[in-house]
Amino acid sequence: DVSVLQRYKYSAAALGIGLLVVTALFGREINGARLWLGVGPAQFQPSELMKLLLVIFMAAYLDERRQILSRADYRWATLKLSPLPYLVPLLLLWGLSLLLLIWQKDLGATVLMLGIALSMMYVATGRKTFVGAGMLLLLANVALTYKVFPYVHQRLEVWLHPWQLADGASYQIVQALYSVAAGGASGTGLGRGHPGFIPFASTDFIFAATAEQIGFAGILALLAIYLLLVLKALQIGLAQSTAFGQLLGVGCATVLALQCLVIMAGNLALIPLTGITLPFVSYGGSSLVVNFLLLGLLMKLSSGGSGIRTHGGAFDPTIA
Repeated sequence: DVSVLQRYKYSAAALGIGLLVVTALFGREINGARLWLGVGPAQFQPSELMKLLLVIFMAAYLDERRQILSRADYRWATLKLSPLPYLVPLLLLWGLSLLLLIWQKDLGATVLMLGIALSMMYVATGRKTFVGAGMLLLLANVALTYKVFPYVHQRLEVWLHPWQLADGASYQIVQALYSVAAGGASGTGLGRGHPGFIPFASTDFIFAATAEQIGFAGILALLAIYLLLVLKALQIGLAQSTAFGQLLGVGCATVLALQCLVIMAGNLALIPLTGITLPFVSYGGSSLVVNFLLLGLLMKLSSGGSGIRTHGGAFDPTIA
């Protein structure tokens, strides 16, 4: 019964924070980022598991607090604020995202974690102020770290001036853009073209490498598959009889949608490049395992794991 997870929300949060701290202190640094824990040849990326733990915690916490968070009891200038003690999780998420940037140099995880949390808070409360506040916090994190940490500075410079730095720091993204352009409408064909010119073609730049081989038409088909998967996840979530089940399903859908959005936009230089994987396409054991766990949760929800809404029932108006 998936609803059993609701009782362990604080355990999920503690496990996620513990993994972050352990990775920051004892993790392996690869390509300038400390993201992996490992023993011998085996290694695991804890940030992949953290996104699932975050969904479980947020679903359970918002199920208990959404009525209070939906109220605007305090005013600050023109803003209506929820009771301040219940905004603590949002502040903790801001601190967590800042630590991800400072300790692990992981801009992708920062964007993904904040995006998941803000999306679920908006779905639970219907308040746009949470989304606006979260975006301001993300911009504040980037602004704070831009001048201090070369990693963030370089990522933004590469995004803003890719062609001026094509022979240096922007080499990866420029090769990715050339690869997408070379694919044209129909692509070069599977196994053909020159995806090897792109560094990390099987992981960070899998979208660009795939676009070269299957072309614009193939990419549209791939996007359609992801869209169907996300829509089905949302449908499963909204069909639940409990608010926890609804939020859990919507959270899983958000994880899939944000992962696709962030890596595709990063490969096309629409946003700064991040190290997010493309679900079920990018190479990576940690990502694949966690994404299958996510699908397992959705399948359990669809089979009645947390109580399916009957035809005579009604959606929770706040969630719907």
